[in-house]
Amino acid sequence: MLDELIEKHRPLCQQGSLPSYIPALTNPQQHLAGISIIDIKGSRYNSGDYLLPFTIQSISKIITLTMAILDQGEDFVFSRVGAEPTEDKFNSILPLEISSAYPPNPMINAGAIVVTSLINGKTSQEKMDRILNFTRKLANNPEISVNEEVFISERRTGNKNISLAYYLKDANVLLGEVEDVLDTYFRHCSISLTASDLANIALVYSQDGKSLTGEQLIPPMVCRQVRTIMAMSGFYDESGRFARRVGIPAKSGVGGGILGVVPNRMGIGFYGPSLNTKGTSIVGFDVLEELIEKLDLSIY
Repeated sequence: MLDELIEKHRPLCQQGSLPSYIPALTNPQQHLAGISIIDIKGSRYNSGDYLLPFTIQSISKIITLTMAILDQGEDFVFSRVGAEPTEDKFNSILPLEISSAYPPNPMINAGAIVVTSLINGKTSQEKMDRILNFTRKLANNPEISVNEEVFISERRTGNKNISLAYYLKDANVLLGEVEDVLDTYFRHCSISLTASDLANIALVYSQDGKSLTGEQLIPPMVCRQVRTIMAMSGFYDESGRFARRVGIPAKSGVGGGILGVVPNRMGIGFYGPSLNTKGTSIVGFDVLEELIEKLDLSIY
């Protein structure tokens, strides 16, 4: 089934585009597409380019949100960032100017930058080491690393994110030094992994924080909170459309990845670098929609 879905929807790549505002991400070939699924029994199903590495980008936001809640507690985290969906673009400053300087949710860039500032660590390097090690543990892959080329590219061209960070600091929402927070933020967005790694991470969130071996990596309540945020805001101003057409907690990234969680059933990782106008893998959206419908996996 996965082979058929990948080949059926792969031609959509030609209708998408690559994120030109991050020059290092314009290199992948647009026709790439791969999926990996692992269920709670440990059975794995793969198709296409599921072992090709790509940068996690905004999918890292679910990992940093998890860590911030573990480090600071739910009440403090959600006193600095909201939990409400937004119709604005992922990098918009409008919500901060119109309603409140506190970002409406942790998935938009402003919210993720604030969340990054809440992670424990005396230096940017110490924070990043913790984020990377936690990512490796969730993915069960000690070889996961940061793509330095993408990091440098994002650091040089991420003017909107830099502006957001200074605005948040001026409004006394951001903790720590702006440049240190930005270094950590750009680095965790530049973590490189595969669709197979994403499936492993997704499985942990599907099992209320447990790994396949039964180790409790995330407390169940924290895991449920993060899944809820993913369901409401994981696709920014396309989250409602994704919930209606696909119907599972998931998170997209402009690196072409989608992490999908089917609670108590399976974790899904997808890679397809060609993006729609909302920054979502154009092939991944339709593959997941048909897959979830065929297997009757919608949570709604």
